[in-house]
Amino acid sequence: MNSKIPYLSKGDCIYITSPAKAIEKEHIDFAVKTIEKMGFKVLLSENCLHHENYFAGTDSQRRIDFQKGLDDPTVKAILCARGGYGSVRIIDDLQWAGFLRQPKWIIGFSDITYFHHKINNFNLPSIHATMPLNFSSNSEESIRSLFGALLGEKRKIQITSSPFNKKGEVEGELIGGNLSIIYALLGTNDQVDYAGKILFIEDLAENLYAVDRMLYSLKKAGVLDKIAGLIIGGMTDLKDTLIPFGKTYQEIILNQLTYRKIPICFDFPAGHLDDNRALVFGEEVKLVVENSNSFIEF
Repeated sequence: MNSKIPYLSKGDCIYITSPAKAIEKEHIDFAVKTIEKMGFKVLLSENCLHHENYFAGTDSQRRIDFQKGLDDPTVKAILCARGGYGSVRIIDDLQWAGFLRQPKWIIGFSDITYFHHKINNFNLPSIHATMPLNFSSNSEESIRSLFGALLGEKRKIQITSSPFNKKGEVEGELIGGNLSIIYALLGTNDQVDYAGKILFIEDLAENLYAVDRMLYSLKKAGVLDKIAGLIIGGMTDLKDTLIPFGKTYQEIILNQLTYRKIPICFDFPAGHLDDNRALVFGEEVKLVVENSNSFIEF
């Protein structure tokens, strides 16, 4: 997929909105200072800091805020304030015609996976990256990689290989996000076409048996037979049951891919991690998994 979205230039406007869970003011203040220091303008949505029980406003308020970002021609990128839960409650009521006429970057991870898959079905790219909730705790490289992706810099992310990796080399379109959301999207109007794609997955605070169930569902849906490569990011704070499940998450994943000869890369720095590197979904990348090192090249 060729990038049909213009990369940003210094001085462009980044719009921060909260499509899901509510966020505290100090996180937004820190993010605004960071973005302005990088040379960009910032516009906050009307209800960015609103609290309506769990959510950052009612469904209607959050939808209207996101719609304004989609439709405003001065906005060049929409940065979601945080994940949590709530994107699915508004995504089908958004009007995408203006976005399709003048596409712009949509940025976030976790619950924002709903938007990544919606946009991929428009044959457009999006950015899986850190969000204002995490700016103050993330590594410098996390922040740098976000702005590098927005500016269209050529990037290569190299890491030390995990002993669980499966060697190989492949080029293909990168897609994915939060495993729980990918699982929730199976069979819906926003499920993506996984054929020939390089799939990235990450998750937070799930039980090991739940990870096993989700992987079985991906297998039964044919996803794992279609992908050309697999990248596993942070599988953070996973939990076991009182009676142990008996397998690590690495073993759970590899169990479903025993007969697939595709490259598999564990421990990639993206997801619910302090070192959360930006990934451009919908972009053609090169994945190389070797004994000592592995890398993605954009």
